[in-house]
Amino acid sequence: MVGQILAQVGIILFLININMYFIFLVIRKTSVRQVKIRLAKFSRHFMKWHIPIAIWGTVVIVGHAIINLTQIGPLIGFTHLKLLTGYLAFAMLCPTLFAGWLRHKKASGFRRKFHLTTAMTFLGIFVIHMIVLI
Repeated sequence: MVGQILAQVGIILFLININMYFIFLVIRKTSVRQVKIRLAKFSRHFMKWHIPIAIWGTVVIVGHAIINLTQIGPLIGFTHLKLLTGYLAFAMLCPTLFAGWLRHKKASGFRRKFHLTTAMTFLGIFVIHMIVLI
């Protein structure tokens, strides 16, 4: 029960952070000046919360993983597809956080693309993990 609640909180936190990509995409693609200005102001304010949200999301997901590995793992087996996709999602979360840390230290085009690529790969694996049934 607690593991499921932590998973849901983690989903919300990571989806909030992944939405930053779509905000920046709209800023780049729209030709409506007022939309660009409003989204730029919003993104400037929201980016202050991007790192704390990512940290809290990671803490929540680690709690989810510990609870499920100790309670559900012995019941369904540690090689069940649900757990395997969880391992893979966590393994992809690590380079995403590292890429974000690199980008925070010094922004560059490569680091932006690296963080974006790892984040979207994490999102894909994370969605697969969500839809796999126990």
